[in-house]
Amino acid sequence: MINLWKLYAIFFKMGLFTFGGGYAMLPILQKEAVEKRKWLTEEELLNYYSIGQCTPGIIAVNAASFIGYKLRKIGGLISATLGVISPSLIIIVLVAALLRQYMDNQYVQWAFGGIRIGVIALIIDTVWNMWQKGVKGMRGYIVFISAALLLWFVKLSAISIVVLAALAAFIPDFRKAAK
Repeated sequence: MINLWKLYAIFFKMGLFTFGGGYAMLPILQKEAVEKRKWLTEEELLNYYSIGQCTPGIIAVNAASFIGYKLRKIGGLISATLGVISPSLIIIVLVAALLRQYMDNQYVQWAFGGIRIGVIALIIDTVWNMWQKGVKGMRGYIVFISAALLLWFVKLSAISIVVLAALAAFIPDFRKAAK
């Protein structure tokens, strides 16, 4: 059983190196929680991310909370959650204090531009991995395409799309039923 302080420290480290939000944290969680520590399977991680997307709050924090709870119940939930948000709180306080005076600096602008490009690469890698593991079979492709079209052209809310995608799981697969 993992020590609560160690759990806090591990999630602190993950939170410290996660730039770009919850989706950028997925590859870090996958490496640390699935591959290195074997706390959960890739499917469980995707489930936690999916639930985290559907619940209020920050996806990365929600996922950390779910993982912490799985490992050590309420104590684990608190340790993992505090661990993952602590670096952001510390950095935000420091950046807020310094940002006003350095925001117009060209080097700071270049750094932010580089960080954005790196985060986009992380997100694309994460989406590709999620696609390979999550979109399977004809139903998966239909649900994905339908969700994308509803998101892009109808401007349906993310919550509505997630609920509709979940409901689509209950539609019978007519190809299998016909056999």
